[in-house]
Amino acid sequence: MTKHYWNQAPAAPAPPTWQQTPRAVPPQLGRGGGAVPSVPVQPAAGAGAQPPAASVTPPGARAARRRVGVLRHWRLLVASVVPCLLLAGIGWWLWPQQPTGLPPHIAEGTVEADLLSADGVSKLAGTTVVAGPQSNRPHAPLAVTPSECAVAAGPTTQSVYGQAWKAFLSATYQDAAGSGSYTVSQVIGVYPDSERATAAFRTLADGLTKCPSSTLTDQAGRTSKWAYTAHAPFAVVVTWKATQDGAAGWACYHQARVKSTSLVQVAVCQAGDGATTTSKIADELAGKVTG
Repeated sequence: MTKHYWNQAPAAPAPPTWQQTPRAVPPQLGRGGGAVPSVPVQPAAGAGAQPPAASVTPPGARAARRRVGVLRHWRLLVASVVPCLLLAGIGWWLWPQQPTGLPPHIAEGTVEADLLSADGVSKLAGTTVVAGPQSNRPHAPLAVTPSECAVAAGPTTQSVYGQAWKAFLSATYQDAAGSGSYTVSQVIGVYPDSERATAAFRTLADGLTKCPSSTLTDQAGRTSKWAYTAHAPFAVVVTWKATQDGAAGWACYHQARVKSTSLVQVAVCQAGDGATTTSKIADELAGKVTG
């Protein structure tokens, strides 16, 4: 055992004689013990009783008194601290709670404000979707064969949006179960002027006409084959369908629109017909875009 600070005190004095020599009946604490046997003395005539000998307080009594003093000190300390702790706890309990989990402030007129919420998309789609990944810049062109299919395979990448945009946001929502069996994508690209937005739209429309099918290679090295069916584009709207080969009817329904200085896109991917839902979401999104 290591020595602590209380081991450094000097040794205690030897116990009194009455503790060293066993006795049948030790003297009471607080009264003198017979260290030296008393010698009977015949009291003087008319004198009173013999005066008591000077008392000697044993160390055990002094220790008991010290313990009583320490106990009294702790009682006073507890009596003063406990009410303070109780009042502090009541104050914390009654203190008005600050609101938590507030959504971040979104400035009006920004691409974040134009984006449809997950609840808004759910109402239009007729199924519950939850927010997924977002990106504030177009992804790099995809690895696709043949190379002229880069636009059809990656309509939301730099192959279409380029580098001239001044604001960009893409967001993907998926089914509430998180299985990816139903996804909705929204893309907004804002350009310095309407001419550049229109040029990006023409790049998209022209690229769709050049690619009936392609083989896409993802980052993990896996390949998938896709077939594209594009409708004749209008002046500011183009729609098309991308169907994955051997995927039990899995397809993505796309629509792109140019509005003023913005090029917006919507895609609904599912194993079924998503053309109507795509048009509804595209109408709503285009109606919110101001620039």
